[in-house]
Amino acid sequence: MLPTRPRTAVQRELGRQAYEPVWHAMQRFTDTRGDATADELWVVEHDPVFTLGQAGKAEHVLAAGDIPVLHVDRGGQVTYHGPGQIVVYPLLDLRRLGIGVRDYVCRIEQAIIDTLDEWNIGAERLDGAPGVYVGGAKIAALGIRVRRGCSFHGLALNAALDLEPFHRINPCGYAGMQVTSVLDLGGPSGIEAIKPVLLSHLAQQFGLELHATPELPDLTMRL
Repeated sequence: MLPTRPRTAVQRELGRQAYEPVWHAMQRFTDTRGDATADELWVVEHDPVFTLGQAGKAEHVLAAGDIPVLHVDRGGQVTYHGPGQIVVYPLLDLRRLGIGVRDYVCRIEQAIIDTLDEWNIGAERLDGAPGVYVGGAKIAALGIRVRRGCSFHGLALNAALDLEPFHRINPCGYAGMQVTSVLDLGGPSGIEAIKPVLLSHLAQQFGLELHATPELPDLTMRL
């Protein structure tokens, strides 16, 4: 049960960033937050990168070429991040919100489905394959981690990006899986029209009131 009054959450627009510094910043935020720490949503575009989840199998990377491959601590197999893709990292205290992991995933998927509906794109879930699909083609990937009841990592919505790198992998571990984008389905040609709609639906799903700040998280690489 979500709170009846929206909780304040911080929205940070990171712009375009390399993957690894943002990943480590998420880890630090999660490891150092306390019971009173406000939830945050980080919005970012990443430089081209393939990421393999904790149980990710290297054979699902078919031909990485010039794109780096990182083994990370989220769930799931391999996916691609790159310019033109909207990545949102919800850094939420799920215990405080009173929701479990399965409900958390379903709420993210529903926010994406509702976002796509704004452009009359009919999207759906597929049993056993987290993410959001249109006509069987994947348009949004989910990869999450929950530590001490708090979430990090998140979602990637293919807005208007070059889909060629997905041919270099078995997306999410599925050979031959088709991938699509909002642009290819008749939606906006850039991410700026989609971001506020997606963030609004995410806020609605989690009972949050977002307050944007120009301050970036500490992206200093530290071991």
